Amino acid sequence: MKFENKKKILFLTAFTALALICYQINFSSLLGTENQSFTLFQFIGPIGAGIFSPVFGAISVITVELINAVSKGSIDLFGIARMFPMVFAAIYFGTKTKHKAIALVPLASMLLFWAHPIGAQAWAYPLYWLIPIATLWKKDNLLLRSLGTTFTAHAVGSVAFLYAFSTVPALWWGLIPIVFIERMLFALGISISFVAANTIVSHLGLPFMNVDKRYVLPERFKNLTAAPSPELRSQ
Repeated sequence: MKFENKKKILFLTAFTALALICYQINFSSLLGTENQSFTLFQFIGPIGAGIFSPVFGAISVITVELINAVSKGSIDLFGIARMFPMVFAAIYFGTKTKHKAIALVPLASMLLFWAHPIGAQAWAYPLYWLIPIATLWKKDNLLLRSLGTTFTAHAVGSVAFLYAFSTVPALWWGLIPIVFIERMLFALGISISFVAANTIVSHLGLPFMNVDKRYVLPERFKNLTAAPSPELRSQ
């Protein structure tokens, strides 16, 4: 194995460990369930596909999901289904603009939602999933890319929730305004995480990682964390 590949695997392992830590920090509760929450993993999980590759990003996400599920003993139908929203989100985030096949995920989610008798009565709810289809054409904009990413996760997760639990149409109608605020916060969190990761990777000088120079903070921010010069130490 080439030295650079070994280093890439090492950094992927470190990123996965960080993502697992973020999984333990709750951000908001998941309405309609007990002991289920959104965590900071929603912010950092998808960006691995951007700084590594869609495949490595998806592997990182599924590894974190499996470790977390096994450690908490949540290997049930919904626990397994919850693993996939972030996997598809990572693939969406890391996929280049020209690859439009990822649009099938929100499209299929819409059809599955409407095919359910409860989902059919809350027909407006999955219209949110037109967002990740539209933002595919604007993935050069980080915030829109992040918005499409989080709504891809939302589409897969919502369908899993709909089929796993007994719900009523009023629940889905009531969630519509909440979802907007929630997903905007997630999109901002993903964007900030990606800028931070890009900046760190760029300043570390890791040629085997994907760095988007548009989202690297200026050199002066690097100087804030740099060791002081010998002249300054002597003063």
